[in-house]
Amino acid sequence: MDPSKIRKKMGRFRILVIGRANAGKTTILQRVCNTREDPEIYNSAGEKIDAAVLMPSTERGLHNIDNEMVFRSNPGFVFHDSRGFEAGGESEFEQVKAFIADRSKQTKIRNQIHAIWYCIPMDEASRSVTKAEIKFFSECDTGSIPVIVLFTKFDALYNDAYEQLRSKGASRVEAEEQAPKHAEQSFESGPQLRLLYHSEDIRRPPKCHVCLPNMDKDDADCGPLIERTAATLDDEVVGQLFVSTQQTNLELCMKYAVER
Repeated sequence: MDPSKIRKKMGRFRILVIGRANAGKTTILQRVCNTREDPEIYNSAGEKIDAAVLMPSTERGLHNIDNEMVFRSNPGFVFHDSRGFEAGGESEFEQVKAFIADRSKQTKIRNQIHAIWYCIPMDEASRSVTKAEIKFFSECDTGSIPVIVLFTKFDALYNDAYEQLRSKGASRVEAEEQAPKHAEQSFESGPQLRLLYHSEDIRRPPKCHVCLPNMDKDDADCGPLIERTAATLDDEVVGQLFVSTQQTNLELCMKYAVER
């Protein structure tokens, strides 16, 4: 089916974004939509909300998961933002469960959630998987909605990798060049992924994960996130909608067209 016809029939690609405060969620969404501007926010009735009223607030009850975040640079994406469960405890978790369940029951594809991005920051203060995240992957039934874990601020692990390489005799230049790859290799066999994919506590593991370093840089590469997300979409039409909506990876558009 022609991409323009798909978008006309199905509307926009809808993503639920979950993560702790300061997980770098907005920065990643800006990269995906190729902008530095803040999103416009709309309520469930389609009415625009003053972002200045909502963004600084951390008071429970003022945040509404039903609100839609849209970037003018790419209005084909609609994002729903859920704060980390630590912000609202049990009530926040139940809100997310109810939202996912309600969207899953929608008969029109345009109103359903098409993917979930769960952000876990790897900066110094919070690089471990928390009880809130274990609770989500143990108790939250996402049905057929693919969940992709985004390990954000992944470059925070580069310093440790650098020191490890230096301790093994690498020069400063060698350690600096090899640190990103060494960090990713160490992470692949580390405790976070063992817990998410191989723990008895996790009954509903994510579909996949992606490591995202340096998303605050102008040349940040969100290509891996786009590719991993596309690969998790089993419904062909939903996959075509996603690929045609994203504007950062033209190679993926060409590859998808050939394979399909």
